Amino acid sequence: MVRLIMGAKGAGKTKQLIEQVHAAAEAESGSVVCIEPSADMTYNISHSVRLVNASEYGLTSFECLRGFLCGLYAGNYDISHVFVDNLCKIVGSDDLNEAEKLLYWLDRFSERNAVKFTVTISGEADTLTDGMKRFL
Repeated sequence: MVRLIMGAKGAGKTKQLIEQVHAAAEAESGSVVCIEPSADMTYNISHSVRLVNASEYGLTSFECLRGFLCGLYAGNYDISHVFVDNLCKIVGSDDLNEAEKLLYWLDRFSERNAVKFTVTISGEADTLTDGMKRFL
């Protein structure tokens, strides 16, 4: 399962994500991971959630992020939910076609490994590709 949260900057996407992270940490038996572009959520996320500051890992493309996610999962098969805040900022690209490809890859990964993904992207809903609308 992949869920996309999209909205303009300042629309409350991160606040919504934080609420969902806390709900997942309470309800799910597996490990919960939250990947953020910098260390902004350090004091907002429960200590039981693995908070990852993506800027420490040089994730410069969607392909790098795919490899990073595979490595996270390979190191911990108990991961049940991964939250990605501000996807395009993490990878340094606003290419929504590439973001769409990543969402479909996440969907396949989710089906094979029983890991849920929730991803936020800053932008207006009218800029979504047709394929991305599936994940709203």
